[in-house]
Amino acid sequence: MKRIIGILFAIIILVSCNSQKVYSDFDISYSRSGGFAPIYENLLIKDNNAHYSFEGQGKKFKQDFKISSEDLKKLDKTLSQNNFRRIQEDRKKLYDNITTSINVKKGPNEGSKTDASLIMPNYTTNWSNIMNAFQEIINNNVKKQ
Repeated sequence: MKRIIGILFAIIILVSCNSQKVYSDFDISYSRSGGFAPIYENLLIKDNNAHYSFEGQGKKFKQDFKISSEDLKKLDKTLSQNNFRRIQEDRKKLYDNITTSINVKKGPNEGSKTDASLIMPNYTTNWSNIMNAFQEIINNNVKKQ
């Protein structure tokens, strides 16, 4: 009996850990979260596979899709042209604000940036250009219901 319970417990642990894999195994991630009426939006890219999820405003939505190599090259070019690695975050505290975080785990633009405390004024245009590139990918590939 103990053996059966142990096996069931191990299976439950393995299944629950595997369901979170999509959120940790990515090359590039774009996420927006927070606000007075909280929203949670994620775009995770691994190779040519993308996972999009949105939760907020009484809606919950998930979609997996393929992203073209051209779109990936365009995104990488946008990150490079806008000096993603050199963008400086401000240190001001903001509350009830929707924050955007971008993480790049491989390639020449490897790094992590967030506007949780705003972006330094001389980098706001660069940050906007990068956010627009991600938003364009979402708008072109996600069929919201």
